[in-house]
Amino acid sequence: MANKRTKPLTDQLRQAIDDCGLTRYQIAKATGIDESALAKFYNGHRGLSIDALNALGDFLQLTITLGRKPGTKGK
Repeated sequence: MANKRTKPLTDQLRQAIDDCGLTRYQIAKATGIDESALAKFYNGHRGLSIDALNALGDFLQLTITLGRKPGTKGK
C-alpha cells in the first residue's frame, strides 16, 4: 500500500481560503493582512509573515495536526 501524501501546508491554507466562502478581499480586511500580500501568497509568488499566518489561522479557525508520533524525531 502506498503512503498517503498530504498536501504542503501552503496548499492546505489556499484550500481553506477557498472553502471559507469569503473573498480574499474580505479575509484581508478582517485579518489586517495587506490585500496584495494575501493575493501574492495565494498565487504562490511570496510567503506570509508569521504574524500574518497566525492572523489567517485564527480567522479561519485552523489547527495544525502533527503527522508524526511523539518520539519519532528524525525518522
